[in-house]
Amino acid sequence: MSGPLPKEAPVLPPLPESVNETFKILENNPVVKDALKQIKEEEQLTMADQIALTEIEAPPFHEEVRAAYFAERLRELGLTNVRIDKEGNVIGIRPGKGNGPRLVLGAHLDTVFPAGTNVKVRQEGTKYYAPGISDDARGLAVVLEVLRTLQNSNIRTEGDLLFIGSVGEEGNGDLRGGKYLFSSKEEHIDGFISVDSACVAQLLHGSTGSRRFRVTYEGPGGHSWATFGIPSATHALGRAIAKIADLNVPETPKTTFTVGTVVGGSTVNSIAAKATMEIDTRSINNDELNKIVDQVLPLLTEACEEENKHWNAAEENKIKVIIDPIGHRPAGDQPDSSPVLLAARGAMKAVGIELRSYDCASTDQNVPLSLGIPATTIGGGGSEGHNHSLTEWYDSTDSYLGPQLALMTVLSLVGLEGETKPLLPKRSAS
Repeated sequence: MSGPLPKEAPVLPPLPESVNETFKILENNPVVKDALKQIKEEEQLTMADQIALTEIEAPPFHEEVRAAYFAERLRELGLTNVRIDKEGNVIGIRPGKGNGPRLVLGAHLDTVFPAGTNVKVRQEGTKYYAPGISDDARGLAVVLEVLRTLQNSNIRTEGDLLFIGSVGEEGNGDLRGGKYLFSSKEEHIDGFISVDSACVAQLLHGSTGSRRFRVTYEGPGGHSWATFGIPSATHALGRAIAKIADLNVPETPKTTFTVGTVVGGSTVNSIAAKATMEIDTRSINNDELNKIVDQVLPLLTEACEEENKHWNAAEENKIKVIIDPIGHRPAGDQPDSSPVLLAARGAMKAVGIELRSYDCASTDQNVPLSLGIPATTIGGGGSEGHNHSLTEWYDSTDSYLGPQLALMTVLSLVGLEGETKPLLPKRSAS
């Protein structure tokens, strides 16, 4: 999720007085002060959790071992209501006083790396190297540290906290964990905070949606000389790419498209029998996302028809097109006055973080935001690089800021029992 920070900080409306007052109470509360101190003192304990989680493989669609470990850690930290749902999400509930909102603090269990990847962590000073060491083992470790701090400090909240490790956030996982969590309605949720990436100076107000397709052109194929004059799968695919490349999309809301992969043919002297490409379309607005898809899909069929017509192909020689949807991540946005955004901004100010990036991305927040549920993603602290590669690294310098940010954000949203009212309103049950 992280990228280069903008040179200038975003200009946003000032925080409402009610938010400032909430954080003034939290900052001056002796128990909360001690909790923030504990987080800093336990920086290496959080790092130990992060390493342990990294070294448990969690390849796409096979997060079971890491999920079981994460569930056991939640139990060890005192949660009695811990379960793994039918999709594989780990859910642990820390009840509040009983009258407040229900907030998720979560991170994703899965990585992009296949089974068998060497995930042993190597340390050099404050830097740690291993595939997945940051994305999202850091987020999971922050979730555990927030729970540990609440338990050790005996902090009680007005609302309930749901500690979640989700499956399927990466790539072709297509947010399957989040989709199940909200479609099954097994848990009522009023707000959602995801911990993903390291950068604590970044805050997401919106979600980049995407729709992806695998497109395959197929025909009989043949010898480039002997059977010249029949349609080619690669030529049909080329016609389609040219049509897609000429599309225009709005700058605002930002909408994009790309043909990301192309595979086809068998030899240089063959008329291709098969050619495949994968298309990615994105927007921060669902209407615009659907519009670009509605433009792209007819072009795929047109290209097929034009290739067949060009060669006046007999029925048995015609190219056919197969279009398979391979991903759909819904877009979503919210006003600057959203309670989760105000809470995160207030928490940043409270722990001394300057907000530098206010943006959109694709994370577990996509699903709740698309449903109108307040949601955002915050960083886990420290710094990172080479994410999604075998040379991924994480630097733990000042990493305590991540769990401090998460703790203050959730406390403001669900309310400190007897001290502050929750900033997060309760939604009507649906």
